[in-house]
Amino acid sequence: MENGAVYNPTTEAEAKGSRRRPFGCSLRHLQGWRLPVKVVQAIFSFAAVVCEEVVDSCISCGGLYFFEFISCSAFLLSLLILCVYGTDLYESLGEDKVQKL
Repeated sequence: MENGAVYNPTTEAEAKGSRRRPFGCSLRHLQGWRLPVKVVQAIFSFAAVVCEEVVDSCISCGGLYFFEFISCSAFLLSLLILCVYGTDLYESLGEDKVQKL
């Protein structure tokens, strides 16, 4: 009993957690045609935001402001989708929470 043999069968070694970077790049959820489509969508929506900002004056600006809102929203949402599906955040959140998002 002095050598600690009593404790060997009942004690478990500490399980080491998996070490992964919090925001590592993982493109396995955007395979095939999905990744290029999302990148092109982000580029086009950013170009729309820039083109809208170039306009100096307008007579009826209601449509222009609506276009600015839609293009900016599309740009931010496409970046969010690229960040969630392109990093390890998808596994961190879980598939059910990503689907709700």
